[in-house]
Amino acid sequence: MEENKLSKKDIFTAGILRENPILSLFLGLCSTLAITTNINNAIGMGLSVIVILVLSNLLISMIRNITPDSIRIPVYIIIIATLVKVLEMFMQAYVPSLYNALGTFLALIVVNCIILGRAEAFAAKNTVVDSALDGLGMGIGYTLVIFLISLIRQVLSTGVLSFYHPLTTETIFSFQLIPDGYTISLFGEPAGAFLTFACIIAAAIALQDQSSRRHTKKQQGGKA
Repeated sequence: MEENKLSKKDIFTAGILRENPILSLFLGLCSTLAITTNINNAIGMGLSVIVILVLSNLLISMIRNITPDSIRIPVYIIIIATLVKVLEMFMQAYVPSLYNALGTFLALIVVNCIILGRAEAFAAKNTVVDSALDGLGMGIGYTLVIFLISLIRQVLSTGVLSFYHPLTTETIFSFQLIPDGYTISLFGEPAGAFLTFACIIAAAIALQDQSSRRHTKKQQGGKA
């Protein structure tokens, strides 16, 4: 019996909007704060998480009915660890610059709460297609947030918005947005990551509260 009765559209958009793993569930914060110094790192980590989420959800959903409850967590970890190791080897061979930039945080995808959390909360209880959509939506939601954080931090700390080709390290574009002498180096440091994250969370909560108030007024016929 399938637990989730949501439509496929709702399953996919849940991780992007109402159940965003970072803004709503506060999962995967270590990598969020550590690797968001530039947009190259954010896109690389985001795509890695999307791949692992989709594939792990697919595999775990496929074997959910034959996996004993007593060993399900070790099974999930083995599946996720295998996928991450394959991804690591692929990136080390083809995108070594990005592999080196992400460092140990790439390997730590194995214990990323988003991956294991979706395996236990969704993939273990739903169909293969729904699980893949859930993983894709959660991965995109995660990627969008870390991209926004890295964009803010990169521009404020260096004054430059740039992006390089991960295979050749050739610069694709580079724009000077803030003149030299007006940048804030703090945003390139760990403290800047916390400050940026706090501001984005505050803005997200404010938008949610505003949306909730509008919804309440609408239900009350426009009366305050």
